[in-house]
Amino acid sequence: MPKLLLMKRNRTIIRNPLPIIFYIAFFLLSCQSDNNEEGKDAARAKMIARAAKLELDTEYNAPPGDALSHYTAGYAKIMCSAVFITGLQPEFAAENVGFFVSPYAERAKVGRPIVDYENKSISITLPNGVTRTAIYVGDQGCVCLPEGVDSLYYKPVKVVRNLPDPNTTPWPMGDVLPGEPVPSEIDVDKVAQAVNAAFEPAEALTAAFVVTYKGKIIGERYAEGITKDTPLESWSMGKSLTATLLGILIKDGIYTLDQPAPIPQWQGNGDERAKITIMDILHMSSGLRFRAPQDPDYDPALGYPDHLFVYNGGTNSFDWAATRPQQWPPNTIGRYRNSDPVLISYLVRLGVEGREENYHTFPQRALFDKIGIRSMVMETDPYGNFLSQGYELASGRDWARLGNLYLQDGVWNGERILPEGFTQFVSTIAPAWKADGRPIYGGFFWVNGDEKRPIPKEAYMMRGAGGQSTTIIPSHDLVIVRLGHYKGAKAGGEALNKAYTLLMEAVPKNGN
Repeated sequence: MPKLLLMKRNRTIIRNPLPIIFYIAFFLLSCQSDNNEEGKDAARAKMIARAAKLELDTEYNAPPGDALSHYTAGYAKIMCSAVFITGLQPEFAAENVGFFVSPYAERAKVGRPIVDYENKSISITLPNGVTRTAIYVGDQGCVCLPEGVDSLYYKPVKVVRNLPDPNTTPWPMGDVLPGEPVPSEIDVDKVAQAVNAAFEPAEALTAAFVVTYKGKIIGERYAEGITKDTPLESWSMGKSLTATLLGILIKDGIYTLDQPAPIPQWQGNGDERAKITIMDILHMSSGLRFRAPQDPDYDPALGYPDHLFVYNGGTNSFDWAATRPQQWPPNTIGRYRNSDPVLISYLVRLGVEGREENYHTFPQRALFDKIGIRSMVMETDPYGNFLSQGYELASGRDWARLGNLYLQDGVWNGERILPEGFTQFVSTIAPAWKADGRPIYGGFFWVNGDEKRPIPKEAYMMRGAGGQSTTIIPSHDLVIVRLGHYKGAKAGGEALNKAYTLLMEAVPKNGN
């Protein structure tokens, strides 16, 4: 090897500085990476220790059934939605969509999805001969059938959209965009760069990107084969939608945030769960035993996680969540678990049916018709319970509409849709999450409290697996929607951060 350094007359002469610079940079980055990992491990250990001190003496029972069968049911459902709702080719969907409930590695263990275009169903056979099937049922989308069952336990409902023709109606109630130029304070070239950055590299698999400023679209792009009307997998952005539906019932006086949650299974016999408030649940701090892969102490050996079971198990999701025992006192430990959005969906159903209204048409009637949403498909379990913790699909523009409802403090066209203070509630760090040293979660919305993203600290987001997001930035009057196919999540997240950075340069702070 050539000599890098030559000592002469007490001077160091660098013959070729590049290798040593690279070595130093690599060393510094390695140290930084090691420090970051050590910091993460320490924070994780602290969270686990804190939770252990507060844990209650209750028993955990894992969901019943075979894990591969559950994964395969999820695979069938994901394929069904991709083919019959989004309009993707089966081969593309199998390679790129929905790994959260049906990991790519698990797909290799089962048969090829059989697409029945006539009956609109997807069937997949396991090595043991069991077949899992998902069927398209119309306005309730696709549903996983329970193992060995060939029909649903409820009758699907037609959802009527009482909205004008979008092709002749101005945005945001329709799709006709104004002809006036973008406001002069906006750097349109930077906005264009941001939109393009969201799609680079191709491995990001970005499908839709929409940017609005003060409610008006200033940037928009779609992948080949995707349009402004295409319903796309949205995953846990549905949790924020679930909070919105409950917010409407709070405005209507059906519920209050601080009341004990009236879950029927918790009433009577001194059940301690009756002390859990609606606010605790919205804060993801109900404290129920409901294992999720996101838990800091998650152990796969304990069985199939409840978090996924309410997607794939073919069970009554509301009853499963409501019958889980308490692990911690409410409002003490923050954990990202589907028990809580499922229970809020349960309260929505109880509240809507309690005033003798149709549950399945309620979202369209009470929310979507009011803000111009036409593409949203909310899917159910076999009992007709909305699985809006993650099984919903909508277009980029429709998520932008919902984001703008929050940007406008829950008011649309002069009508208050959400109660006063609700947008502040969902965007404020939940106490239990703050106590855990994670200032990142509010009321079914994520918050940039740790400043990990290149956007203002107070920005808050609807976020879903696979890189889905609707970001609300009040300080810049911005709503940013990014939707993509699951396989591109990592590259898509990096692309979104680049787009964020450019948009922060392109759009001035509003001074509020």
